[in-house]
Amino acid sequence: MDNLRTFDDIKVELVGSIQQPYEIAVASARTCYSGKGVIYPEDISKDEKAIALRDKIASSTLEAGHLTTRQHAHFVFAISGVSRQFIWSFLHSHPFYNSEQVSQRYVKVKPSSFVVPPLSEKGQKIYEQTIRHQMDVYEQLIEVLRPPIRNDYYERFKSRRKYAEKWDPQVEKRLYEVARYALGVGTTAYLYHTISALTLLRYWRLCHHFETPLEQKVVVAKMLDAVKKADPLFEKEIQDPIPLEKTLEHSFVQSLNQRNQLASEQFIAEFDRKLEGRTSKLIDYSLGTEKVLAEATRTALGQTEKELSDQEALSLLLDPRSNPMLADPLNASTFDRLSQIFHHVHFTFQKKISHTADSQDQRHRMVMSSRPVLITQFTGKVDFITPYGITQSSEAEQIYNQCMERSFQAVKQLLEIGERPDSAFYLLPNSTAIRMISSGDLQAYQHKWKMRSCYNAQEEIFRATIDEIQQVKAVAPQVGEHLRAPCYLRLRAGITPYCPEGDRYCGLPVWKYSIDDYQRKSI
Repeated sequence: MDNLRTFDDIKVELVGSIQQPYEIAVASARTCYSGKGVIYPEDISKDEKAIALRDKIASSTLEAGHLTTRQHAHFVFAISGVSRQFIWSFLHSHPFYNSEQVSQRYVKVKPSSFVVPPLSEKGQKIYEQTIRHQMDVYEQLIEVLRPPIRNDYYERFKSRRKYAEKWDPQVEKRLYEVARYALGVGTTAYLYHTISALTLLRYWRLCHHFETPLEQKVVVAKMLDAVKKADPLFEKEIQDPIPLEKTLEHSFVQSLNQRNQLASEQFIAEFDRKLEGRTSKLIDYSLGTEKVLAEATRTALGQTEKELSDQEALSLLLDPRSNPMLADPLNASTFDRLSQIFHHVHFTFQKKISHTADSQDQRHRMVMSSRPVLITQFTGKVDFITPYGITQSSEAEQIYNQCMERSFQAVKQLLEIGERPDSAFYLLPNSTAIRMISSGDLQAYQHKWKMRSCYNAQEEIFRATIDEIQQVKAVAPQVGEHLRAPCYLRLRAGITPYCPEGDRYCGLPVWKYSIDDYQRKSI
């Protein structure tokens, strides 16, 4: 495992941007109060008087919090060598971005794909030994699980067995998906990441926060350097970062110094008990969900209750047969006036999934989650999720469980010798359990549930989705009736083929299933 990466090896390139971000922000601000039409960037820097006014407006609007002008400029970064812990904790922990990152589900991880944070000599030895072991287990699991998972695949797709050379790569991807659970969250990734000028300024203000402050500062500084090289004036917008010790999270964590391990264990036990065996449990929802949706539909259409009953209104709004927008692959219902009625009702869930599953789940950015400050939930004991695929081989399960024991023990060792928690936590396995509260409106959830109830969805997210839909159906039956996979929605909307996945078709007629029949044993 040579050529392990440090933070110095992180690469950030600005590969696309709106030109003149600073001047566009000021020009757009001046346009708001212009009686002469649009003010252009070149107008605000044409002479010394204009430049003085430009800088005054930029400073005053930023200080007053008039920030929408900073959302016109966007930057596209190509980033490589960053950890998945950093991506989960920082880059993807908010709604205002777009990313396309290399998938651990479909791309095999290379032995050198690990970041090594600053550590003492003793700490680095423990760290490197652990990531070598995690990588060895990853390779072992791929080999041990190949026979049962290959057999499962060809049992489902019997006709493909004759063309195994063509379809075996699909089996390999399923092996990567399962084996990755053993890898640490310090595994590196590369990605495209697009943000606005406003988000970049916020990144710098918050770069000292949990969970990966050292890595955050390095990456964001490189982002800023790239933007300042393209537009030196952007320097004027940058404010100093908020120190970690000034944050609410840090203050609370400091107050927990005397908290013993038992208290964290009690929290975990209480949280898991409240789940009542579910992956995701409904704990709150809009009072009178169906009545609110029906009333909003009547209001939008100018109908009385006598003319359009609750049942008729809900059917009109929720059934793809009458509202085919719900099956649209571009999710155009976001802009459809009637479908926007979904914003009126909300659902909140208590949820527990693995770090790696949550890294995918959080890409549904309009469903917001309160993710943990990890140090407050770390007990030193193993606390992980086992994917279904691992359970298909007793040998794989034994290898996996032993790897979990060793990984959590290594994190504990690093903390005991005085290493920073954020450095030690890069060794946490992808399987680490993440407990959170998630909330969103029906507009956000309808899209998420549509995509993640597909039988090709990531295993844990699929199971959480079915949990959530079933509970929504219990409290709002007409709402829940049409919350199903894309193939069902396409069937109701009269769109063929029913399955939009092409070669990725799961092999089952899911469009015929009720949500209570969504039982997926294989990955």
